[in-house]
Amino acid sequence: MTEFLLSVHVLAAILAIGPITVAASLFPRYVKQPEAGESAGTAAFLHRICRGYALLGLAVPAFGFATAAQLGVLTDAWLIASIILTAIAAGILAVAILPAQQRLLKAAARDGVVTRLTALTGVFNLLWAIVVVLMIVRPGSTTGS
Repeated sequence: MTEFLLSVHVLAAILAIGPITVAASLFPRYVKQPEAGESAGTAAFLHRICRGYALLGLAVPAFGFATAAQLGVLTDAWLIASIILTAIAAGILAVAILPAQQRLLKAAARDGVVTRLTALTGVFNLLWAIVVVLMIVRPGSTTGS
């Protein structure tokens, strides 16, 4: 059962979080050129990817908790750090990135807002990279190598 839960957790992370990081990173480039119809359409499409895959991304912590419980590592420091970083990343996505994308799609792109969005997206992507490293290295875990 552990292998199944871990497999679904990893697949959900790859298939949900990966597209969000790519689409969110590309969004500012396309929203800066609202006069170009193709760029505006691409920005709207990238926003739909972020929003849709964010919902699918809820499977990642759900299966992550189930896997951690099965392994008996719910109180390990590496897992707690990963949970906190995941919550921060999810919060940045839900409270800052998605609303900023929505606002930029409705209004002419302003360089200051786009720059801030680009920075927030970078932080979001960095947090996920750290979580991936923590999940692989698992410092201090007795289940690691």
